[in-house]
Amino acid sequence: MRQIGDALREKKDALGALTTLEMGKIRSEGLGEVQEYIDICDMATGMSRTISGSVIPSERPDHWMMEVWNPLGIVGVITAFNFPVAVAGWNTALSLICGDLVLWKPALTTCLVTIAVQNLVAGVLKKHGFNSVCSCVCGDGPDIGNELVNDKRIPLASFTGSTAVGRQVSSTVHERFGKTILELGGNNSAIVMPEGDVELAFQGSVFAAAGTAGQRCTTLRRLFLHETIYDNFVKRMVDAYGKVA
Repeated sequence: MRQIGDALREKKDALGALTTLEMGKIRSEGLGEVQEYIDICDMATGMSRTISGSVIPSERPDHWMMEVWNPLGIVGVITAFNFPVAVAGWNTALSLICGDLVLWKPALTTCLVTIAVQNLVAGVLKKHGFNSVCSCVCGDGPDIGNELVNDKRIPLASFTGSTAVGRQVSSTVHERFGKTILELGGNNSAIVMPEGDVELAFQGSVFAAAGTAGQRCTTLRRLFLHETIYDNFVKRMVDAYGKVA
């Protein structure tokens, strides 16, 4: 895992540029997304030494109970176009340190950066004799995703995308008693009162609404403003939007 992080560090600029090219987010955000994968590799490296079970006393004489964590098997990961690198990293790094295999289905519109990341990860794994620990399947339409969520050999499906599709994934996977990790759409608001730090709220609102071209599950969609600050706050927001490039 540490070596995967190092491989990403070496190609950070190129991967960030690919993310910007395909997704459309600004360069700094593209680089930041690759950095998230690097950071999660570092975290997972440390966490891999902390996955322990428990020895539990029993009320029965000369007996005790032992808790042991076992890998699930294969983790299916379906990622969205808005975070093609980071979300894959969160899922992949933690799955691998738990001893699970990963099958990654990316968004069709971000296949270039997906293949680039996959080649880096696979290159590190192959150095250690692993050929299919982390696999990637790209394709058009919903067929591949449908196969993934319906396959009983995949006990955990991680899906990032719309709420509508997330409901379908949840229903399908849980019908076969599988597990899911769902990161879906949001409808986020901010409440700004005059007693608070209005300047900080303004700067935070601009970034929360316009960051990643507004394509985030955490994107700010609504503002509730106290009447005493309403006019000035709205004017500044309109001016700020006019300067976004």
